[in-house]
Amino acid sequence: MKEHVFAGVLSLCMAAPAFAADSVKIGFVTTLSGPAGVIGKHMKDASELALGMLGGKVGGLPAQIVYGDDQFKPDVGRQVADEMLKRDNVDFMTGYIWSNVLLAVYQPVIQSGKILISANAGPHDIAGSQCAPNFFSASWQNDQTPEAMGKFMDDQKMTDVYLIAPDYAAGRDMVSGFKRYFHGKVAAEVYTKPGQSDYQVEISQVRDANPKALFVFLPGGMGIQFVKQYAQSGLRETVPLYSAFTVDETTLPAIGDAAEGNYEVGFWSPDLDNPRNKEFVGAFRAKYNYMPSYYAAQSFDAIAMIDTAVKAVKGDLANRDGMIAELAKAEFPSVRGKFRYNTNHFPIENFYLLKIVKDGDGNYVRKIQQTVFADHADAYAGECKMK
Repeated sequence: MKEHVFAGVLSLCMAAPAFAADSVKIGFVTTLSGPAGVIGKHMKDASELALGMLGGKVGGLPAQIVYGDDQFKPDVGRQVADEMLKRDNVDFMTGYIWSNVLLAVYQPVIQSGKILISANAGPHDIAGSQCAPNFFSASWQNDQTPEAMGKFMDDQKMTDVYLIAPDYAAGRDMVSGFKRYFHGKVAAEVYTKPGQSDYQVEISQVRDANPKALFVFLPGGMGIQFVKQYAQSGLRETVPLYSAFTVDETTLPAIGDAAEGNYEVGFWSPDLDNPRNKEFVGAFRAKYNYMPSYYAAQSFDAIAMIDTAVKAVKGDLANRDGMIAELAKAEFPSVRGKFRYNTNHFPIENFYLLKIVKDGDGNYVRKIQQTVFADHADAYAGECKMK
């Protein structure tokens, strides 16, 4: 009789995951204060939505998301990440709007052995020589999106284009990406102070240069101020504005009419036609009563990625190799539709030309006009030693 009992207990033990964790804790670093806090709100709301749609569980385990405010400062972001790793003992790290913040925390997180998923920032360093098995991008490499605008403007035979971006890692990457595919004349290449709010000097310089077009990368509050001031200057009628990560669902409510007719580029838009995206946009609007941005879409995907990874190893969070192997398949349900990962763990995906128009409710939205790139890989994967 005892032997039968022992055999039954043994079979139950063998059927259960040998090292299944009791719960999952996710560290989520973003900007939750100041003018850029609106971006962090989109990201936080989307991650909460994703967790709610999973019933509060990730990979079948009860889950908690621990949020930290980097305050748009690399040193603060580093401190927040250290606390999450040491005090909170998180199992995964995600979030990250800003490339300079991600670069500040990258090595400590990677060396900790935790899986790091960027829900926005994609500096070239991480895509190239500093690539790591336990890093994945839920978004794009910085250069990829402006490469799409560079190609579109080059296809239109434009020339004499003026470039403006903030002077930090992502700003430099954006300009490099644009110039990689734009072969016309660049009238000027101007870098502004990150977080700047007054652009009268830069706009006067554009007026004096009298280029044929203007391309900018000015995310968050920077974009709100620039686009409004640019429209007020009257220059938009003679020097059309093209942008990346500047006019979007986080900034359009504040920009309003000043953005109408402008062109953007991106890998995602609320009108992207696939079942997962429709589910996401519908659920987000129903819960929060506003339109999600790509920041929200990427954060939603990041939680789905973690769910798929934990599920694949049956809750054994010590099985890092198994989770990495699952993430590399890119088989989680993504709002962008089907895509694949390159050897450096950055997406190979589509990029679209978007136009700012009014929808049926009178709200300004981004609408897909055409596909600029299909299955577009970043320029740095060849520098990554992973195969």
